[in-house]
This record gives sequence, structure tokens and C-alpha cells, in this order.
Amino acid sequence: MDSGTPQESDVDPAVEAQDVLTAASNHDLRSLRTLLRTASAGAASVQDPETGYTPLHAAIAGADPSKRKSQPNGVVHDGHADGEAEEQENDTADAISTVKLLLQNGAIWNDLDKNDETPGCIARRLGLTDLYNLIVDAGVRAEILLSRLDEYEQLQDDSSTDDLDTEEATTTANTISSTREDPQPNQPTYLSSPLSFHPTRILDASANSVMMAWETHLMSLTAPLLAPTDGLRILNIGHGMGIIDSEFQRTKPSAHHIIEAHPSVLARMRETGWYDKPNVVIHEGRWQDLLPRLIETDGVDDDDDGRGGREVPIFDAVYFDTFAEPYAALRTFFDEFVIALLEDGGRWGFFNGLGADRQVCYDVYAKVVELDLFEAGFEVDWTAVEVPDLEGRGEWEGVRRAYWRAREYRLPVCRFMG
Repeated sequence: MDSGTPQESDVDPAVEAQDVLTAASNHDLRSLRTLLRTASAGAASVQDPETGYTPLHAAIAGADPSKRKSQPNGVVHDGHADGEAEEQENDTADAISTVKLLLQNGAIWNDLDKNDETPGCIARRLGLTDLYNLIVDAGVRAEILLSRLDEYEQLQDDSSTDDLDTEEATTTANTISSTREDPQPNQPTYLSSPLSFHPTRILDASANSVMMAWETHLMSLTAPLLAPTDGLRILNIGHGMGIIDSEFQRTKPSAHHIIEAHPSVLARMRETGWYDKPNVVIHEGRWQDLLPRLIETDGVDDDDDGRGGREVPIFDAVYFDTFAEPYAALRTFFDEFVIALLEDGGRWGFFNGLGADRQVCYDVYAKVVELDLFEAGFEVDWTAVEVPDLEGRGEWEGVRRAYWRAREYRLPVCRFMG
């Protein structure tokens, strides 16, 4: 006897998935709404087994202007069929509505298809700016939400019933990378890994690139923006190949402090004379361990040097460029430490490699970090710097993973608000 309660669908999941993908591709909003309401959970993120397309991929690919139907019977004006512009506008509007509907129903903004493309990658390739911006905005919302969820979870007591959800949230929220690393390395692994030094790069034991010489141009532009005059007090976190520190040395700093954690880099610094340079102070260890002690003050300025009894001065310029750390580390740095390190009117910056292996991710994370900086009390000025074709130049030969594919570098200069 029928109890009147909803019954599980007898539809084949594979057929159901194809129906969703077809409706998304055709921008059939009526059918898509029905399917998303009645289909199995996660229908907005199903994937085609052959192409790897999700409904978002299909909806954006379905808006490809080159596949628009012709108008053979239309009236021609100036070489164009009458109504073509209106048709294009309607197609774009339908695609936008479809993408919005999918996002509202849980579609994932950065899923990859079999061609290693996200929905945003397809939109950018097809020149669909409105759809691309929708995906970028969705990515910003997702990353902000997940990072806040991660913070909330960290405040809770450990609970075995929440272990799975916490792990999933933490993993997703930390997808933003502040450094140029393969997703797998972590800092303990990196710090215990031997490094190989080459004229154009430093590699870890897994051939992940720690730093590369092509970044010299970026550093040569960054240093004078952070330290525009000679004789300033400078702090750099992460020496690497010494590119930015060499640029800072050109300004004859009155104090130049460097924090470096990797034993191999520290040994290299000794060999190349960094420990003997005037006004240079090397702090050996992780910044997370060193900074709380270095900025601790007893309130007594015995040497009348403006330090207030602490081990390091207030700095006019600060730069942050670490390896094998997630974006959460950078955010902790500017949330908790910059205020104690930077002089009023001082400037600080960081190597902006956030998501740079994919343009859509780079655009997403530029907005995320700007929002987080604003929340922490900083304003940021961006300078766009064109990046050459690194792959065409063979920069990634012998490197495990290309950490840079974005078309330009967004150079950040941060200051206290007001």
C-alpha cells in the first residue's frame, strides 16, 4: 500500500547524470531545475565518464560562440544576419542563468575535466568574460567560506564524530598556496630534504623548484617599491637564492635581517659571505618559532636604538617568501606579526604565487588575499608585470611541476590603512 512518502528513484544514475549534463549544455533551465530537485544528491557536480565534464563545464562549453546556429533566412545588414547580435545576447543570458543555477545547487567551481581544464579555464579560452567572472566570484566565495570554516573547526574541542568533516574542510580550505610548491610537500619534509643548487634554480630531493632565476626581474621591481630610499631597516623571510636580498643590499640598508630555516640554504649563505656582510643579521630557524621571541620586549631601551628592549628593530620594509607552506601561513603572518614588525608608513610584500599554475585560480586568490588583507587592516597596491612564456623557454625542463602559468605577475605592496 502506498504510504504517500517519496520513494527512491529507479532511474539509472548514469542516465540521470547524462540528463543533467544535457540540460546544462542546452541551457534548458526548466528541465535542469526539475532534475536538480529530483535527482540524487550531488547532481550539480556529476561528471561525464568520457570528457570529465561537469554540468558547469557543459553549460560553459554550450555557450561557445563558434557553435552558434547560423541564420540563413535572416536579413543581412553590413555582412551580418539580422538578429545575430540579439541571439548571441540571449544565448549568453541563458548560459549565465544556467551557471548561476548550478552554483546555487552546489556545483564545484574548480573541478577538472579530462583535458585538465576547470569550467573557468573553458570560459577564458572561449572569451566568455561574463561566465569567467561568475566562476571567479564563485571561487572567491567558496575559498573564503572554507577558510572561515577551518578557523571555526580549530576552535572546537577534538571530537571523533567530527573528524571526517574537519579533515575535509581543512584540506579544501588550504588549497591556496602562498609558495611555489607541488601540492604534496609540507614544511617538515622540505626542511629535512637535501637541496641541489644550480645556476638557475634550487631543487628539493623530489625536483620541486624552491626558487628560480627567472624571478629575478620580479624581485628587481619589488625591492625598490618596498625600499625606495637608501639606509632603511629591512626584514626578509626566506632567503632561497638570495635574489631579493641582493636587491635590498643595493640600497645599503642600515639593518638587514634575514630569517631562513633550511640548513642547506644557511650553509650556502655562509659559503657566499652573507654572514659577513655589514649590517646583515641572519636568524636561523622557522619564522613561526623565531618571531614571537624576536619581537618580545621588556620595555627597556638600554641601547637607545628604538628597539624597546627587543631583539630586532621596527622595520621600514618587510618581505615574505617561504616554501612548502599553505596560504594559511601567509595569512597568519600578516594577521598576527606584521603589526609588530612594520613601522608606521612602512611597506611590506610577499611573493604572489597564489594559484599561479592556473589563471582562474590566480584570479580567484588575488581577490581572496585582498579581502583578507583588508580585514587585517592593510591596503594593497598591485603592479601588473608581464611574465614571459616560461614553458617555451624551457624553464620547466627537469622540474617536477610548473608552478607558474599565469600570463602576468601581480606585484603586491601593502601598507597599514590610513
